[in-house]
Amino acid sequence: MSTMVADDAAARPPMWFVWPVLGLLSIAFHLGLIFSGLVPALVARPLHMALALPWLFVFLAKTRTQLLTGWVLLILGEIGCLYIALNAEALSDQYGFIDNGFQMAVAITLLAITLEMARRAIGWPLPLVALLCLAYGLLGQYVPGEYGHPGFPFASFLGTMTITEGGIWGSLTGVSVGIVSIFVILGAVLNAGEAGQGFMNVATLAAGRLRGGAGKVSVLSSAMFGSISGSASANVASTGAVTIPAMTRLGYPRALAGAVEAVASSGGQIMPPLMGAGAFVMVELTGTPYATIMAAALPPAILYFLTTWIGIDLFARRYGLGAVDAADRPSVRDVVITSMFFAVPFGILLERMFVGGFTPQYAACLAILAAALLLFVNVRGEVSLHRFVERAGGAAVSAGQQIAVIGAIIICASIVIGVLGMTGLGVKVTSTILSVADDSLWPALLLTAIACILLGMEVPTTAAYVICVTIAGPALERLGIEPLLAHLFVFWFALLSTITPPVCGAVFIAAGMVGENWLKVAGSAMRLGIGLYVIPLAMIANPAIIHIADRPVEAGLAFVKIAIALWALSLAFIWKGPVWLRLAAGLGGLIVCFVPL
Repeated sequence: MSTMVADDAAARPPMWFVWPVLGLLSIAFHLGLIFSGLVPALVARPLHMALALPWLFVFLAKTRTQLLTGWVLLILGEIGCLYIALNAEALSDQYGFIDNGFQMAVAITLLAITLEMARRAIGWPLPLVALLCLAYGLLGQYVPGEYGHPGFPFASFLGTMTITEGGIWGSLTGVSVGIVSIFVILGAVLNAGEAGQGFMNVATLAAGRLRGGAGKVSVLSSAMFGSISGSASANVASTGAVTIPAMTRLGYPRALAGAVEAVASSGGQIMPPLMGAGAFVMVELTGTPYATIMAAALPPAILYFLTTWIGIDLFARRYGLGAVDAADRPSVRDVVITSMFFAVPFGILLERMFVGGFTPQYAACLAILAAALLLFVNVRGEVSLHRFVERAGGAAVSAGQQIAVIGAIIICASIVIGVLGMTGLGVKVTSTILSVADDSLWPALLLTAIACILLGMEVPTTAAYVICVTIAGPALERLGIEPLLAHLFVFWFALLSTITPPVCGAVFIAAGMVGENWLKVAGSAMRLGIGLYVIPLAMIANPAIIHIADRPVEAGLAFVKIAIALWALSLAFIWKGPVWLRLAAGLGGLIVCFVPL
């Protein structure tokens, strides 16, 4: 999610030495919230936004004009956020009604700043959706028919959006403050040390000696790294720098090498234990414990990477692709040493969650402390204070920037959630979906999937998921889909745009790194990533797959059933056998996947 600043002097972040300090301040603030106990929402959430503003308006400024306007917006935004935080107790007694001109100015300023934050972070689409929602909230009483609403007093509407624990300070922003930011910090600290090399070494030792070894190494390393990065693009840029050259050296066609990395990297957001920001948003929206979501998400994620693995093996047979050269494979000793850099923090995280019974965010804080201590050490066991300072500074800048970008997305999406809740528009759209689908499940799933894909092409996965599930989730639940399954279905389809044209962000990055036409890379990626299209539907047809914790036998049978179907579908799309056999394999796969046995 990081954005590179231009190289010219005008585009360099001013006072570059300030950013590590500001990053450390952001880290200290978010960790302090966890260790200090309860802090009022109208204090913590505005301060979270206040810490994000400098990164979005100054650090990411690419031109002198952006920098100058950024400073103005930064000052106005800080005044607004600090006003809310410092007057939280008094504002809570107003019950969302603005009672003076200064508060009105603060409310309008905060909404405008929120929209501009998101625009500078990810572009126009999400802010435009939020702006349309605001317009609907203010003017919806003039909309004829069932899609209108009774209307709200101007002061009450703006107050609900800005001085209460609704709107931009709603529960979704609370997730960004108290959970997502903590795991972003964990990922930044791990990436600043030797954990990335550890992931790569473990993957190379496990898969490097197999047929098409470099591609399989990409699958394993991307599954591990992507879980902490939470971004397909970041995953491609990091692990791809190693795996793509390794694949091309072993004779992988360039289009295939790029496709393997794009598909493998796209799975990070669906792979426990961290799953980027989406899992924590899902905790808030469903009220389901994080551990339950992690257990439910694991079997489908394994199926996704298993399908990619099968596809790589079929391509390797087709092109005669061999193993990674023995000289390029790490020794067992190197693997053991480097794996400790991620195994120790991950072990603490999981032990404190599942054995100690602590919350995910508290367990993550302890894991962060362990990962920070490991920044002193390199793979040779040498301890260096200079190395620690350098790595900690890099981790602080990375964490501060990522927290800001994700915070901008979530706070802007909170406008959409707030308006939908106030006006009842979500319920009306749900009724329309049910009406168009004639109260039938599969047509409703198709409409939801199309909406997820289209929205996912314009906004990040988490934002697309939040908007789609708010609108379509209730419709799916009314048709008999359990809430968690409905959310997982929407989340998976919101991820499709990473490899599906015309946007396919992960494909574009991989194609640029490998030097191949992006359409060729996308074609191979869609065949390799067939699981991303099929598994969400398979989860609906085989709901036991997400119940590995409470119905392990049924979940296991569903897993095997879907795995066989995906293997057959991979044969149909990748194998070079007779056409009639490929058609038979594809048809058989669909029957096995979707017809009850």
